[in-house]
Amino acid sequence: MSDIRETISISALRQRQQIHRRQVRYFAIAWTGITLLLGAATFVAVYTATGALASEPLASSGSFLLPPPAESGVLVAQITATPFPTFPPPEQGQPIQEPPTPVIVVATPAVQPTVPPIRDLDFDLGIAVQKNPDPNVYKLWVEMARDQLRLNWVKSQLVWRDTERVKGQIDWSELDASLTLLSEAGVKVLLSITKAPDWARDPGARIVADVHDGPPANPQDFADFLSALLRRYPGKIHAIEVWNEVNIDREWTTNPPAIDARRYVQLLQVAYNTIKSIDPNIIVISAGLAPTGANIPGAVMDDFIYMDQMIAAGMLNFVDCVGAHHNGLNVPPNYDWNNLPERNPPARFRGPWENPHHSWSFKSTLEGYIKRIRAAGSDKKLCVTEFGWPSVEDLQGRGQLREGFGFAADNTLQDQAEFTVQAIELMQQWGFVRLAMLWNLNYGAQAGWDISGPVGDNVPWSILGPNFQPRPVWQRIVDMDFRSRPRRAQ
Repeated sequence: MSDIRETISISALRQRQQIHRRQVRYFAIAWTGITLLLGAATFVAVYTATGALASEPLASSGSFLLPPPAESGVLVAQITATPFPTFPPPEQGQPIQEPPTPVIVVATPAVQPTVPPIRDLDFDLGIAVQKNPDPNVYKLWVEMARDQLRLNWVKSQLVWRDTERVKGQIDWSELDASLTLLSEAGVKVLLSITKAPDWARDPGARIVADVHDGPPANPQDFADFLSALLRRYPGKIHAIEVWNEVNIDREWTTNPPAIDARRYVQLLQVAYNTIKSIDPNIIVISAGLAPTGANIPGAVMDDFIYMDQMIAAGMLNFVDCVGAHHNGLNVPPNYDWNNLPERNPPARFRGPWENPHHSWSFKSTLEGYIKRIRAAGSDKKLCVTEFGWPSVEDLQGRGQLREGFGFAADNTLQDQAEFTVQAIELMQQWGFVRLAMLWNLNYGAQAGWDISGPVGDNVPWSILGPNFQPRPVWQRIVDMDFRSRPRRAQ
């Protein structure tokens, strides 16, 4: 009986093995078919999204290349993790040579749980991206920030005066395009909203666009605009900076002229209540101040004095985060204003050495703000909505720096990279900075790297250099890969 049972068992085992092998073969055939179908679907999706696939091979492994939009007239950067091809300057009178149409490499991002920005208090990094009237070009800039720089946030300024030129008649066309694009890209959006329309300004106030802008006479007009904005774009705006550099008359020209922190806090309170009544998940940020080091009645106020006055007026009750700006100048970020060693070679712009003041120092300015916030009994963090270091090393022959901007000639491109990284590392170590926005991605590119043009002051800070060559700071940011960092809800 044992032999019979053994024979039966062996036979049964062989039958089961045969069945198992057939099942494996059927599974392999089915899986192969599914894989082929998915591959075909992916090819069709990529082909449809891009219009066509270029035939040139990748220049190097790991490259992520962006094609220029058809007939846009604007060159687009080729951003890779490997050295960039260089395009020699054209001969006099010859057209600029555009790079060859590249292949798009599509990567599938890892799926991560979403943390609402209002509950995310860990440090994060973003970048200011100037808009472009061509949505295809703007899309490429946004994709650079997201996919190549590996950042989660994009900052954009919304000029109220250009959006609602007549009370109640709001031109949504630009916002419809840009906010939809940013939402589809999956990046978080910080809007800096500033500059009241002429009809909303103080009667008799001096009005000169970009020279003497100012607040609305009636804060309710601003509330009405915010309400219309947030109801039109639910869930597409994640943070709002209420106004910009309100301690200088360029942004806060009133009648009678006064740099008035109490009046700003009244506007901030109305804005905060309006925003929170519609979307409590939006981070409300007070206006980043201009580090000035000067007091001229009606024209400019020292930012420490203005911060003290805002806190006394109740500012901390109407923000989730306290705004700050510091644009670096020619002082490394880890030095206090009263402990600056001489640069080697010595700096040509001598302000920080001949007229010592906290406003020259990134470290002293931010530590001064948080000291005042903590002294008021608040645990609110800073949102540094504008920071960076300029350089004109690669901008020779592209115009003349405006008077007062000579510090940009003291910094090499390597200085720009080192100072930016040091600042990011400091903000992470301090623990009191919640969000920081690097200034800037593409102002240089869109101005043709002309440092004397209408927006020439912004060009030396751009991290894309002439001929769309990323400056050294670019790769340093890529290496930090903020987009892959896990986010914690608090």
